[in-house]
Amino acid sequence: MALTELQVKQAKPREKDYKLSDGKGMFLLVAKNGSRYWRLKYRHPVTKKERLLALGVYPEVSLKKARQKRDEARQLLSDGIDPSDHRKAQKADSFAAAANTFEALARGWFATRMGDKSVSHRTRTLRLLERDLFPYLGSRPIADITPPEVLAVLKRIEARGAIETAKRAKQTASMVFRFAIAGGYASNDPAAVVGDQLQPTQTQHFPTITDPTDVGKLLIAIDAYHGTPTVRAALKLSPILFCRPGELRALEWAEINWENQRIELPAEKMKTRHPHIIPLPRQAVEILRELQPLTGRSRYVFPSPKGASRCMSENAVRTALRNMGYGNEVITPHGFRAMARTLLDEVLNERVEHIEHQLAHTVKDANGRAYNRTKHLDQRVKMMQRWADYLDELRQQANKENVVTVNFNSR
Repeated sequence: MALTELQVKQAKPREKDYKLSDGKGMFLLVAKNGSRYWRLKYRHPVTKKERLLALGVYPEVSLKKARQKRDEARQLLSDGIDPSDHRKAQKADSFAAAANTFEALARGWFATRMGDKSVSHRTRTLRLLERDLFPYLGSRPIADITPPEVLAVLKRIEARGAIETAKRAKQTASMVFRFAIAGGYASNDPAAVVGDQLQPTQTQHFPTITDPTDVGKLLIAIDAYHGTPTVRAALKLSPILFCRPGELRALEWAEINWENQRIELPAEKMKTRHPHIIPLPRQAVEILRELQPLTGRSRYVFPSPKGASRCMSENAVRTALRNMGYGNEVITPHGFRAMARTLLDEVLNERVEHIEHQLAHTVKDANGRAYNRTKHLDQRVKMMQRWADYLDELRQQANKENVVTVNFNSR
């Protein structure tokens, strides 16, 4: 006799597992632990061997739902199809389809191709994928995505004013499509043909100060800044070393070679993915030596005030400049690089290749070989000391002019 909902609901566990038949091969298996499972007993349409098909667990699968699944399985049997084999094939197709989606291929690309990138670059790329691309393209089979679909997603990013982000999203999507093509999952890159439809990005130069007199005034303001010792040291080193702000704030004591008076940054910290050497002029060594008793036990030269396990915030130097009256429209932390690039070239007449190597820009020689961290190192050591001495001269000149102005106004 067929089961009733009440019988199923009141089925209690016993010392051993037992079955309650519902007819047509379906039964409820009541386990001794109290669990209740729907099962269908049938014979393979070809081999005639007895097999069991799981139909679900009660109460998640009700008696009515279990009977529907039983009838579907019996229909397959009448068509000569084994329901267990049919289910496995469906799962395989579902798995294959999921593996072919944009998100699956993008995550595969990220795991395979992004391992040697910096932490900040990986974080920014993953955030772009998850925020801007996956919600609209993630579940789509990658081979079915068309250029209009990609363009619609990029236009959505542009609509919120993120022009540069739209460009990066296009480049990232294109790399994912090329990864899929190489693996045989797609035959074309729909992101490659939509570039002309995006708004052009304007080259944005970081604001800086290049007038020698104004540079001297800035240096005096830095000397007079009343902040924490770590921020004051970072401020003083920014114009002297003119490295990228992230390289300075994440500087570790272990990366300072005191014997050779230089900083040795590993490739994974560099934008160019090449190791880099920053010669330390005398003035920089003095600043670091003064700071060492305060933060020398920390991993970082400039630890965060929120905990020595991480480095100073990217906004620390920027905020200090703003508090001194130098807002983003005047100079940014990155602007110290442009300041040095201009004055080293136009005032100190240093060779451009020496400057570019010290800025850790990608420089290729006549044979096409990329940047070498020791290239022109002796000349760069001398250049860095001349630069630090020149900054001292600008500071002294600004101080003299300030004294003359004060004396004149006091008469």
